[in-house]
Amino acid sequence: MTKDDASHDKLQWHPAFVEALQLELEAYRDALEFFPEYQLTAGPLKIDCVVVKKAKDVVIKKNIAAIFREWNLLEYKSPDDYVSVEDFYKVYGYACLYAWIEKAPINSLTMSFVESRYPGKLIKHLREVRSYTVEETSAGIYTIQGDILPIQMIDSRQLSAGENLWLKSLSNRLDLSAFEQISAGIARQGKTARITAYRDAITNANAEIVQEAIQMGTRLTLKQVLEDAGWLAEWEANGEARGKERTTLDIARKMKNKGLPLTEIVDITGLGIETISSLQ
Repeated sequence: MTKDDASHDKLQWHPAFVEALQLELEAYRDALEFFPEYQLTAGPLKIDCVVVKKAKDVVIKKNIAAIFREWNLLEYKSPDDYVSVEDFYKVYGYACLYAWIEKAPINSLTMSFVESRYPGKLIKHLREVRSYTVEETSAGIYTIQGDILPIQMIDSRQLSAGENLWLKSLSNRLDLSAFEQISAGIARQGKTARITAYRDAITNANAEIVQEAIQMGTRLTLKQVLEDAGWLAEWEANGEARGKERTTLDIARKMKNKGLPLTEIVDITGLGIETISSLQ
């Protein structure tokens, strides 16, 4: 469901999104059911997440779920991806198919799109082509009116960290201050919290900041978070391996600049000839 390349797909952003969503709506845990990657048909049609109210009369006051009705479909795009016009119609089609499969009244469904940028092109299309009204009802949340389905677009970068720590922090561009904040939040959840996918995604996507946080010592809670998860030793070992790799590349670069034959550099460093050829 994303346009990301293979390396970004390995970070597993979508499971992390579902965990972030559950954390955001923790206060309504007993009132909601979450169905990640809801399978629509025997084929490859999947909705990123469906959130179902267990009781129709439950009022969800959380900003990201203010539009929720009985069945709520969410499409998530990882940090380097975006919601296109085509994505909108795809999910709209999924909503109609879901209503048919579940025998659900179409006006009992909602659609939410979550991405890490302002959906300017899509909003322009909805206004000019569909004649919808689009209003920013709170920071980063754009409510769309004019359809039988309540629809919203969420720019997670613009959400308030105080109100939406988990979704806002689901990013590959966190700075040290943001990492301190999310680390404290993870620590408060305790070791039993089911947020492994979330922790994996943000730590792997922000490797340099994680390393910086660890090196800064006990002032940060991230180091304790990594220790509790059993990752610190692995992380430090990976860091050592990355350091050795950088040293080898530096040596190969100097040898190449001195005019040594590529075959000789390969024999000495063990690097591939394509890697050495690309060094500047």
